[in-house]
Amino acid sequence: MMEKLKQRVEKLYTGTSPASVRLRYGLILFDLATVIYFIVVTPLPHTALIHFINEILALFIFVDFVCRFWIAPGKWAHLGRIYVIADILVLGSLVLNRFTGVDLSFLRILRGVRLGHSNYLLQDLRRDSRLFREHEDAIVAALNLVIFVFVTTSAVHVYVVQSGGGPKDFEGYVNALYYTVTTLTTTGYGDFTPTSVGGKLFAVGIMVIGVSLFLRLASVIFTPNKVHYPCPSCGLTRHDPDAVHCKHCGGRLKIETRGVS
Repeated sequence: MMEKLKQRVEKLYTGTSPASVRLRYGLILFDLATVIYFIVVTPLPHTALIHFINEILALFIFVDFVCRFWIAPGKWAHLGRIYVIADILVLGSLVLNRFTGVDLSFLRILRGVRLGHSNYLLQDLRRDSRLFREHEDAIVAALNLVIFVFVTTSAVHVYVVQSGGGPKDFEGYVNALYYTVTTLTTTGYGDFTPTSVGGKLFAVGIMVIGVSLFLRLASVIFTPNKVHYPCPSCGLTRHDPDAVHCKHCGGRLKIETRGVS
């Protein structure tokens, strides 16, 4: 009984049937909606309604997490994937915030990591979206940068703006966003400057990681586009959109293109 149920769950998560594809796209929309929700509620007071919604979302995320872990062929390798670690941090932040009062709301935005690192999701998007197929690296790099900006903004809002006596509403969140962007871009207007050792080290982290992500985005934008198409012979995964032969082994490729206009 359990083995049949496991097979059905595995087909839904990894199969190619219309039901499987619909489920994965539904999970995409759910992930995107939860990320937007977590960003929006960060500057809002933690009311009973928000706690209730968070618990419902935590339940859905937990069920999804258990299903993916159940069908994973290598359990430890699965737990080491970046989007799985992100889910663990999201679930931990939801539980700790409810029972300990520790505000880790900034970690919940890490849910967006799944959008750019789930293998079966990427396969669906490569198959169904020519735009994504031709600009995958740039889209994923931009997504990683946006996630970093809002995770950092939420952390600054909670631990810098609010703890420093600043406004706790939307204005305080905008101040946190302003500080994050000016620090990331190394603009440094000087009107919002950390004074503690921890704050200065945090600013250094924002600059190092943020600039790295920004340079990654710039590099994929200004370099020739590559499509993800594994070579049947040698396994090289990146090729020119109009490539006919693999540059590594010379094997013949069958990349879907729009042709010459």
